[in-house]
Amino acid sequence: MNEQEFFSLWQNFGFPCKSHPWHGVEIGEDAPFTVTVYVEIVPTDTVKYELDKKSGHLRVDRPQRYSNVCPTLYGLIPQTYCGKSVAELSAGCTNRPGLVGDLDPLDICVLTEKSIIHGDVLLQAIPIGGLRMIDGDEADDKIVAVLKGDALHEQWTDIKACPVHFVERLMHYFLTYKDAPGSQKKNCEITHVYGREEAHDVIRRSQQDYAAKYGHIQAQFAKPRHAFN
Repeated sequence: MNEQEFFSLWQNFGFPCKSHPWHGVEIGEDAPFTVTVYVEIVPTDTVKYELDKKSGHLRVDRPQRYSNVCPTLYGLIPQTYCGKSVAELSAGCTNRPGLVGDLDPLDICVLTEKSIIHGDVLLQAIPIGGLRMIDGDEADDKIVAVLKGDALHEQWTDIKACPVHFVERLMHYFLTYKDAPGSQKKNCEITHVYGREEAHDVIRRSQQDYAAKYGHIQAQFAKPRHAFN
């Protein structure tokens, strides 16, 4: 069964089947100003969870080997894809013409004072900036956002308003989460911390990449249910 046949079959079941968090959940009509987020990891997790792209279930990717933990909620933005358009922006900003997209949904970190104790949940978030991360030769941007309605953090309308030490802590996590202590080889680098407007551009580009890659899936979702009978 190929990808299109799989999603056609899934769509034919109709509700109350659970929607696929990447393909079956909408990014939101107000994107990129407000986006839907699927949370995979919370700060208390000692295991790295990741969305299984085919089944739509949250799976264990690996135990966290070292003591660093993600300081924010962490997940993906549905109906986004880091492909050619996202890579072109990163390549232009870093003067690295060989960069490619990481071929995954766009990653996002969500700041909130509230305790969300487990992943596999959806929420609404307001992007305020991002980290331009390079993993090998792949563009792997991390959007930074605040939980919509969060009384403490919603006043931060741009990443420039965040305390410097908090941004440094977030950067440290992504710069070290794949590296063994004392390792001389660094897998990832962060070349820029960018603000809200550029984050909006990255999100729009990831939507374009998604449409180019998975437009056929969205067309299947848009069909009336009787079209599959």
